Amino acid sequence: RAVMRSAARLTYAQAQAAFDNNPHEGMNATVKKTLADVWAAYQSLCIARGKRDPLNLDLPERRVILGADGKVASIAYRDRLESMKLIEEFMVLANVAAAEALEKARTPLIYRVHDTPSKEKLFAFSDFLRTLNITFAKGQVVRPGVFNRILAGAKGTPNESVMNDVVLRSQAQAIYDPANIGHFGLNLAKYAHFTSPIRRYADLIVHRALIKAFDLGEDGLTDREMAGLAGVAEHITITERRAMAAERDSTDRYVAAFMEDRIGQSFDARVTGVTRFGLFVRLAESGAEGLIPIRSLGADYFHHDEKRQALVGQRTRVSYGMGDALAVKLLEAAPLTGGLRFSLVDGVDESPRAGSKPRSGKPSKRPGKDRFRGKKR
Repeated sequence: RAVMRSAARLTYAQAQAAFDNNPHEGMNATVKKTLADVWAAYQSLCIARGKRDPLNLDLPERRVILGADGKVASIAYRDRLESMKLIEEFMVLANVAAAEALEKARTPLIYRVHDTPSKEKLFAFSDFLRTLNITFAKGQVVRPGVFNRILAGAKGTPNESVMNDVVLRSQAQAIYDPANIGHFGLNLAKYAHFTSPIRRYADLIVHRALIKAFDLGEDGLTDREMAGLAGVAEHITITERRAMAAERDSTDRYVAAFMEDRIGQSFDARVTGVTRFGLFVRLAESGAEGLIPIRSLGADYFHHDEKRQALVGQRTRVSYGMGDALAVKLLEAAPLTGGLRFSLVDGVDESPRAGSKPRSGKPSKRPGKDRFRGKKR
């Protein structure tokens, strides 16, 4: 039916260099011309994307770099090259084309769908924005562009990172479903996963649906399989979330192993989550995340203000909220669980220890001169 032959085997960095008019010496004229054409097509897709206005989150990924001894050498954020975005845009285009082709052929398929945010999440989002003096009408018709304007307003400010986190938490989770409701985040009416059959079973289902729809030979979906797509969609949604959790946990354990040698050191951090038992913080340097237990905040009694997403001192009225910058000290690192425990640099004195099991010290499945201990609100 189709065979892909890689003629150049370029890395993202090599393609990016060519796009930047600095191709490597061994690149021939044909490859250069092809890349130029691909880049021109990408520019057109960027224009179309701008008009479509999908959700534009900026969520850097952590990269674990291992040394020759197999131990973690460093933790850094992954680069986001235009060559990577180019591939993503072409993949989105292919995914849309597959969904449209199967719909036109009246062949059942599994869509990748993303519902609009729930009222409960929008109310919580509105409450958070109010703490930043940002107005968000709860009754409005919400589109991705509404979130994009808020994200654009936070860009370049101390709240940029946490705003991306909060917007992400305000969204529904994308799922697989034979019933199409569109994809809110991408702002697309029809979308299916088609481009990676090696990684995802959903893509293989769509490929087999195309074989069936266009009579491309054996291996197409049977009538019985098409009748059971709802069960398959539910199952692969569950297994996808399980795989994502496993990936996140493994990264957290690598990070904790790396941080174990840095117990007692101080770091710049920002609050990324507020709970009744403490603050979740993210380190600026590495993106490592952990917990500051509420008992580490001082002698005052702190209560959890859910609407403000803050811990507020009953006597001092000192508060710690989302996005606040803090100077923190690493007290515990548990590679077995991936948990990290911190205290404020000028907070309660606690003895650092390695290898213990802090209260998970991991974000719940929800969350310089800039340093200060707390703010009066």
